[in-house]
Amino acid sequence: MQVVSLGDLVLDVVVRVRSEVAHGADTPAQVALSAGGQGANVAAWVAALGASSRWVGKRADDAEGRLASEALARVGVQLAGPVETEGNGVIVSLVEPGGERSMFPDRGVATLLEPVELRPAWLVCDHLHVSGYALLAEPVVRAAVRAIDVARMSGARVSVDLSSWSAIRDAGAERFRGLVESLGPDVVFANEEEDEIFGGPLPGVTWILKRGVHGCSFGGDERAALAVSEVVDTTGAGDALAAGWIVGGPDLALEAAARCVQRTGSMPESATGI
Repeated sequence: MQVVSLGDLVLDVVVRVRSEVAHGADTPAQVALSAGGQGANVAAWVAALGASSRWVGKRADDAEGRLASEALARVGVQLAGPVETEGNGVIVSLVEPGGERSMFPDRGVATLLEPVELRPAWLVCDHLHVSGYALLAEPVVRAAVRAIDVARMSGARVSVDLSSWSAIRDAGAERFRGLVESLGPDVVFANEEEDEIFGGPLPGVTWILKRGVHGCSFGGDERAALAVSEVVDTTGAGDALAAGWIVGGPDLALEAAARCVQRTGSMPESATGI
């Protein structure tokens, strides 16, 4: 199975605090670096779960970009897309006790992908997954639309992750819903906050609703989350779930999400160690 994931590849800086944040003072923390970005996360988990995986997007050949690219390649992901000299994205994730996370993204050159920079060969696949972040900025949104059109020529199924309730709010929920509906995805992934601001499921689309510790609804098939010994970090759990569903359906989706939350960072273990 060939899966292509279109979206951001960033350097992920995960700051796991050990107590409440002491604003204006020092808070003890554990800091880890890894590759990240929703598009890259899904690609990494697809590879880790045994499918052929390709990431498509724009990155930079600076220190941040090289670290992230090397980590993604180490999992077995093929990287495709234009490379700028500098300006790779960086995301800082603040993880509080209990695993809840807040993200502070600097997307860098990821938003600058142009439709003319895409090569059709990159998009020959069985399944194309598009990060909603790629639909929330210009010119990358036009590249994403083009990618969907090209992938469908090879018979690919298409999924979209809604990505961020706050980004949907800022872009205009009604406008964003219209865009996603016009793309005609086969599958949409959303968490409860994204589902609410988006206005609920689109007709005729497989709607996968992520509920965190309360499990997931796979197009109406309600499943409980798998029990884990400790939730270390929820960063990337939804991306792992999406990859698992694409590769093997609900059971593998829940297994991948459970693996993800028991470790720091959004990527499989083989993508860490930067």
